[in-house]
Amino acid sequence: MGVRKLKPVTNGTRHAVLYDFKEITKKEPEKSLLIHWHRAKGRSRQQGKITARHRGGGHKKRYRLIDFKRDKSLIPAKVVSIEYDPYRSARICLLHYADGEKRYILWPEGLKVGDVVMSISYEDAQKGKELPEIKVGNALPLKYIPDGTIIHNIELTPGKGGQLVRAAGTSAQVLGRSGSYVQVKLPSGEVRLIHERCMATVGAVGLAEHELIKLGKAGRARWLGWRPHTRGTAMNPVDHPHGGGEGKTKGKHPESPWGWKTKGYKTRRSKKYSDKFIISRRDGRPL
Repeated sequence: MGVRKLKPVTNGTRHAVLYDFKEITKKEPEKSLLIHWHRAKGRSRQQGKITARHRGGGHKKRYRLIDFKRDKSLIPAKVVSIEYDPYRSARICLLHYADGEKRYILWPEGLKVGDVVMSISYEDAQKGKELPEIKVGNALPLKYIPDGTIIHNIELTPGKGGQLVRAAGTSAQVLGRSGSYVQVKLPSGEVRLIHERCMATVGAVGLAEHELIKLGKAGRARWLGWRPHTRGTAMNPVDHPHGGGEGKTKGKHPESPWGWKTKGYKTRRSKKYSDKFIISRRDGRPL
């Protein structure tokens, strides 16, 4: 498992660093867990106008249904395969539950084919049922995860499913307790209060080598659905605030084509409902 650097045979391979896919154990996905996903390609549903630039094209792909809720309580599941998912940076693994159901989950670092994982709901834990072991791949409410444990796929609202820490190589850490809330340090460095009923999975998301990847050529970005990005300084004044001028110009504060300040300008609302849940900002400064 890792990356491979291509031989500099062509300009497109000279700087390319790609996956070696050694962690993949199965090439074909589970058909019962595939759906067609309408890809907006950066366009709005109402008028079909471009609302997110530089999107579109890309290889045809099908969406894998991922179990972010981990709501099959106290039913053991065996890891059958580790697979590629075109819609996310992380790998996924296929679980076969003891009752016959099949589900995909995010692949945590260290989980191998043949391992058995389990989850428990907050209600079952409150009834005094035996908790699953604190090991990689098991999912529990934050109330029952010890301080210092590395976790991922964290819920923000009980029962909604994991929303935080889902990208390849990311992890969070349980720091302590504060009433019915748990202090969690997120990958950004922010320390946040999350309700103890929220589920989280033990371990870090696999494929930490994802940050080393270099596509090497524009064509590989097109396969992934990224269209060319034109610099504002290369445009005319009518097209962009950075455009025009004799030669290359300096001194303009970076802006979007619509005049929004970028690169350092704070866009977070000053009075947001979640401020009370943030103990420490990611940059260490007070709110």
